[in-house]
Amino acid sequence: MVFQSCSKKEMPLMPDVRPFPPPPSFVAIWGGMGVAGWELTWPEGVAADGSGNIYATGSKSSRIQKFDVHGNTITAWGSLGDGAGEFSNPVGVAADGSGNVYVADRDNHRIQKFDFEGKYIIMWGGWGEEAGRFKVPHGVAVDGNGNVYVADTGNHRIQKFDSIGNTITVWGSEGNDEGDFFWPYGVTVDGSGNVYVADTWNHRIQRFTPSGEFLGKWGGLGSGDGQLYCPAGVAVDGNGNVYVADTRNNRMQKFNSEGSYITRWGRKGNRAAEFAGPYGVAADCSGKIYIADSGNNRIQVFGY
Repeated sequence: MVFQSCSKKEMPLMPDVRPFPPPPSFVAIWGGMGVAGWELTWPEGVAADGSGNIYATGSKSSRIQKFDVHGNTITAWGSLGDGAGEFSNPVGVAADGSGNVYVADRDNHRIQKFDFEGKYIIMWGGWGEEAGRFKVPHGVAVDGNGNVYVADTGNHRIQKFDSIGNTITVWGSEGNDEGDFFWPYGVTVDGSGNVYVADTWNHRIQRFTPSGEFLGKWGGLGSGDGQLYCPAGVAVDGNGNVYVADTRNNRMQKFNSEGSYITRWGRKGNRAAEFAGPYGVAADCSGKIYIADSGNNRIQVFGY
């Protein structure tokens, strides 16, 4: 086949041949500085419940905000402090099958539990290294049985509790071997009960059984496909796909349950599908992906 000179006629576009599937499409942006009804500053955590409601934490505003699936505010609660229902840099958030909400109240070194309206139920933790105590916990997740997993960041470990804060098991220590952690930020659970941890400063994701037995890992420091740079958030959808907030690369990456790379999207910026330190990530039952775009003070929504 012979093409005419480019000076006379534009060359025809070549087919877009991708070696991997395309990323999800941009759907919406919620929030932003000065947006009416937006009560969060520096959102870091995001979670979806079974009814389609979305929860987000504002770490700098000490607030939790609840939205419907269209981004309309349903309620908000919290203020700066160390009393029940108050927060000091809330980061991770999770919802259980009954609609209860769990918040990693980072600088108060505790977990707080609320009902679906934001009414306080119970809290546990406190500064320390003993089982049941925390040092700056970041991530929280709930499995199908109501067990609560906490990324106990400063203690470089994962703690598992029942729904009222009784310790079930603890695993991990500081290091970079299999099952070790170095400042883990994010944690999530799939439909089979497997636990995924964003092992942030080891620049990797680790996968475990519900009791903490090591299953696999992937990542490594870098900016190539499948490489990570301080990943802070991790989520799993209903098909077992794993979404990682690749925080310092200002992008999202998608993997299968064993860590095989699928696709990626995003770059540094403040336009749609651009990020400034994406932190938390959640997947809902309809296949939508919600990302706490922290540095841009907003939530971005994507879907297939």
